[in-house]
Parts: sequence; C-alpha cells; structure tokens
Amino acid sequence: IQYTRGTVTAFSPFDARADAEALRKAMKGMGTDEETILKILTSRNNAQRQEIASAFKTLFGRDLVDDLKSELTGKFETLMVSLMRPTYIFDAHALKHAIKGAGTNEKVLTEILASRTPEEVRNIKQVYLQEYEANLEDKITGETSGYFQRLLVVLLQANRDPDGRVDEGLVEQDAQVLFRAGELKWGTDEEKFITILGTRSVSHLRRVFDKYMTISGFQIEETIDRETSGDLEKLLLAVVKCIRSVPAYFAETLYYAMKGAGTDDDTLIRVMVSRSEIDLLDIRQEFRKNFAKSLHHMIQKDTSGDYRKALLLLCGGDDE
Repeated sequence: IQYTRGTVTAFSPFDARADAEALRKAMKGMGTDEETILKILTSRNNAQRQEIASAFKTLFGRDLVDDLKSELTGKFETLMVSLMRPTYIFDAHALKHAIKGAGTNEKVLTEILASRTPEEVRNIKQVYLQEYEANLEDKITGETSGYFQRLLVVLLQANRDPDGRVDEGLVEQDAQVLFRAGELKWGTDEEKFITILGTRSVSHLRRVFDKYMTISGFQIEETIDRETSGDLEKLLLAVVKCIRSVPAYFAETLYYAMKGAGTDDDTLIRVMVSRSEIDLLDIRQEFRKNFAKSLHHMIQKDTSGDYRKALLLLCGGDDE
C-alpha cells in the first residue's frame, strides 16, 4: 500500500554523508548537541535514516545506534533509537519485547494486531521468523490464554475477507448472530464475536455495525463493554474501532497515553514513530475532531525538553 498521509516524508536534497558527518560532530568530544540530532532524525524518512547509519559506519567505523545510546538518555534516547529502527522490523521488534520475560504486555499485542492490515501482519510474521528464529504465533499462544488468545490467533492468520461487494443478506445475518450472542442470552457467545470480527471484510463489518445498532438499539461497543471484560474486551474494542477508522483508533490511543496523571511514553513513542510515515495527518485530524484540542497542543503540555521538541517535529503541525 502507498501511504501518503504521513507527516514525515523523504527529505530533499538528501545527502547521507553530510548528515552522518553532522551527527558525528554532534556527539564527538565533550557534551552532546541534541538539537542537531533531533532535527536531522525527525526530518528524514526511515529509508534515509538507514542510509545515514550506513554512511556513518563507512566514514567512522562506528555504529550510529550504539553512539546514540551512549550519548543520549531517557525517553529522548528511546525515541531517537526507535526512529532508527528499520520500518520492516519495527512491529516485529515491538511484539518480541511485549512477549519476552516476566509478564506479557497485552496492550502492545492488542494495538498492533488489531490495527495492521492482513498484508502487514503476514510481513510481521515473516520478519519475526527471520530475525528471531521463532514462530510468532507459538510465542503468543505460549503467553496468552482463553478467548483473548483465540482472537489474537484469528488475527494472526491474516485471512480477513478482502473488501468487495457487500451482501446485505449476510450483513443482516451477522448482525442477528451478534445480537443473539451478546444482548439476548446470559453469558456471551464469544466465539461468534471472534469469528465475525476477525474474518469479515472491513466494509461488510461497517454495515454489520450499523445494522446491529438498528436491531438492538446499542452500538456494538456498548455490548462488548457490558458483556466482556479484561484483555478480551480491550482487544474486541480495538478491532471494532480499527474497522470503523484506524486513524480514530490511534487518536484515541494517543489521547489516553497522555490524559490524566503520568504519561504512557512507550505508547506515545511507538504510535508517533510507527504512524509518522503512514497516517499521522489523519490521526491529527481525528484527534482534533474527537477531543476538541490538537495533538500538538497535548504533546506540548504533556512532555518536556528535547523529547518534546522531537515529538512536536514528528507531529508536524498544530491544528488549533
């Protein structure tokens, strides 16, 4: 897919060697010139950052990422290192870290597997196998359980029906099945929700949600909220929200990462970096529409220092 709604695009005129030299100078000797580092890395796209890293090694025999790690600290370091991660491995790396060691980060599994296209999911599985010599599905099933695990496995199959002509009869049928499984009986038939939400096409499901509202008088989100709980509920809701609108889902994800006391910086960094070349312009638009303030304004208020400067540059503009 050609994404064209990113805030970060190829920089022109681009000179990988000049950038590598500027970065080396920014980190050489006493003190570090963070400003130069953040300006270069947020204004080049990922492919160009990889070329800079390669030029850096060629010119100085040093690893750019290692240098960044030794010169920078905290959230700013995490953000710069994330920007340097090759695009194709970004999601696989995030998933690997979400399922390693003590405790699984269900939030990361949910966010990535609910929002990526089938094509993207297939790519993630392939890269995971190449890079980590392990099967992603096995790793995930080893760390999760119940219906949460089953829906993740369905999403990992990446076999969602492609968008085509919508069959109104089937829309009606699916909506009725969901209604009977959720609102009409004690205890929810989770399996029906998993099958329908995990395998039907996007345009079909959007019609199903409208029909469900007509039949039941509830938004499907309300039923999920009432009838399920925990990780399964969060995953079902994420899938529904991404079917409705991926940018709106990410706008909400960013909003709750910053809302209230404390900031979920891992989520903030992961979303800002992973969507910066895809749909961050759309996410900004949804953010403004749904939360009556701009993403730029909220980042400004919620972060500080070089970390804030870099995030604001990635954000690209203010929609006040």
